[in-house]
Amino acid sequence: MNESIKPKVGEYAPYYGKYIDKIINEDISKLLLNQVEEIRRFYEEMGEEKSNQAYAEGKWTAKEVLNHIADTDRVMTFRALCFSRGETSPLPGFDQDIYVSNARANDIPLMNLLEDFEMQRYALVSMLKTLPAESYIKTGIASNHEVSVRALFYIMAGHIQHHLDILKERY
Repeated sequence: MNESIKPKVGEYAPYYGKYIDKIINEDISKLLLNQVEEIRRFYEEMGEEKSNQAYAEGKWTAKEVLNHIADTDRVMTFRALCFSRGETSPLPGFDQDIYVSNARANDIPLMNLLEDFEMQRYALVSMLKTLPAESYIKTGIASNHEVSVRALFYIMAGHIQHHLDILKERY
């Protein structure tokens, strides 16, 4: 696959357009890896104490955001694996608030959360690089919407960019 070809409208649910729009035509595997360093730098500067704080009442702490990013990568990577291998069964959505609540990220040391995110991200990039070229345009149903494998990788990159923008602005 030419990793700089963005998914077309129709390859993903309209909701995800806001994430895909954040990504310029880039080599998606390089971008996914560059985001690892960007996340690490941000959180190392923030530190353990501040990462346990939320910017407002009822909002996630910075640690919860980091854990949410890793969980979302896991869910989207699983979807990409399933659809690239020809899975025809619809895959369920997930309730991000329930995932965040049950993860108890604030009880986990920041460095452990960073390592967890990084390992997940490296695994996803490894998978991306080993998929047969024809896999990228395969589609499946997730959260009641059709989505392509290619779109899932762009969604993951845009999702992190979305949260980085918020983190930089509000934390």
